[in-house]
Amino acid sequence: MGIPFEQIKIGDTASVSKTISETDVYLYAGITGDFNGVHINKEAAATSIFKERIAHGMLTAGLISAVIGCRLPGEGTIYLSQSLKFTSPVKIGDTVTATVEVIGKQENKKRLTLKTICTNQHGQIVIEGEALVKCG
Repeated sequence: MGIPFEQIKIGDTASVSKTISETDVYLYAGITGDFNGVHINKEAAATSIFKERIAHGMLTAGLISAVIGCRLPGEGTIYLSQSLKFTSPVKIGDTVTATVEVIGKQENKKRLTLKTICTNQHGQIVIEGEALVKCG
């Protein structure tokens, strides 16, 4: 199981980092069926506002799930909700760090409110949001 609910405090944080590869983007497209050219077609992406291919936003957001499910609170956690704001594109080759911070705790329901942020290797925020989870 994950961290015992009783041991989790407001302000606790955890993170995971991953370099987003071309293979990650292609695999995500195949799994989800999202073959938008901005992700998989170099020529189409060149005509976009980004001028190059970018990773799927939800691929990047999936790193938040990795933190919640494996680090804080950890195994046995149930996702109840997640808000996301995509603030900057993630390019192939970027290293993204997803961080969660405990900002609220409902003792009677064993629920946590988490600030969720993803940053790139330059410290630029690429996703920000908030999650509600139930601890196992």
